[in-house]
Amino acid sequence: MTRVDAPAAGRPLWGAWRERLRLDPATRRAGIYDALLAAGIVAIEIVLTATGPPSLREADWGTTVGWSLVGGLALALRRLSTWGAIVIVLGTVAGSVVTHHQPIAVGVAILVLTYTAAAQFALLRAAVASALLWGPILVLNLTAPANEPPDGMSVPYIMFLDVLIGMVCFFVGRTVHARRTSVLALEERARVAEQNQRALAEQAVGDERRRIARELHDMVAHHVSVMGVLATGARRVLSRDPASADEALATIEDTSRATLREMRRLLDVLRTDAEPAAEMSPQPGLAGIEALVEQVREAGLPVALRVDGTPGPLDSGVALAIYRIVQEALTNALKHAGNATAHVRLSFGVYWLIVEVFDTGRGPAPGTDHVGHGLVGMRERVALYGGTLRVGPRPGGGFRVYAKIPMEQP
Repeated sequence: MTRVDAPAAGRPLWGAWRERLRLDPATRRAGIYDALLAAGIVAIEIVLTATGPPSLREADWGTTVGWSLVGGLALALRRLSTWGAIVIVLGTVAGSVVTHHQPIAVGVAILVLTYTAAAQFALLRAAVASALLWGPILVLNLTAPANEPPDGMSVPYIMFLDVLIGMVCFFVGRTVHARRTSVLALEERARVAEQNQRALAEQAVGDERRRIARELHDMVAHHVSVMGVLATGARRVLSRDPASADEALATIEDTSRATLREMRRLLDVLRTDAEPAAEMSPQPGLAGIEALVEQVREAGLPVALRVDGTPGPLDSGVALAIYRIVQEALTNALKHAGNATAHVRLSFGVYWLIVEVFDTGRGPAPGTDHVGHGLVGMRERVALYGGTLRVGPRPGGGFRVYAKIPMEQP
């Protein structure tokens, strides 16, 4: 949204209007439409005057055109400066009493301004504006000589028509005002709901990142501890058993490289706020998937496990990510699949490893509109290792989780 500063003190009013028209496209378009409306009304009045009865054609054309242009100016300014347009109309009404001219453009301006004020202003300001517009008209009808009303129309009847027309314009404007207010309220409610949804999503991502960081911290600490133990053993047997010492040093070398990789990933997701330290405990990996599948079977969901290829040496963080993906996918199948079967497929290639978990059930209930922490955790883990994740319903029914993670070469 473009910000328009308030006019500085002493700045000409037309300068403020010109700046507003230049910066606000919607206001500029509205001004163009109002100017076209005003030009059309003025042109119609001139044509009617030229082709009307002889009494109209013999009238002072300069005065007629002048008052018509003033009424058209009020129409052109109705949305740019509503109160200014009302003042112009009131001055035109007063001048028409003196010159005995009743321009059509001024009458149309009164109707349109009544609608505009009712549509734009609050109820009290709209009522005041309508009273200012129609009060002089009613006073003129009351004080008009008896021979001025049209034939067959009494003064009370003319006043009744004026009040009726004014009320119709006013209530049409209030209806538009109420609709605009309702739309703005709905838009604001949608904006707040979107902000809340975004905040929940960001919170879920933050929670999962912190949990992953704690787990990676455990792995790094474990690797460092292993390196310390191996270094101590190598130093003790270096003089009497060089072969064992060399093997221990080679293990330290491999472990240190794995530790450095985990440290880089840890820095990517490391939390910035203080949290309690996680307990030092072994994390599950590929070896725990079979036990996990067996647990799910005992819980009542038939699961088939298939392994393609031979698992090579994997970083413990990658193995943990695979385990968590399978664990979360099977947990969701237990919750949502119903009477179904599940399948777990692990495929180990030269450059990629694939984790696929799908079921034949009904999937999550339709209309679910909350942020699933489990799916967020899967996405964060896969992205951490440079992979891709696809989740969603299967064409034949059920739900599918598919993760593809690159194999890191030593």
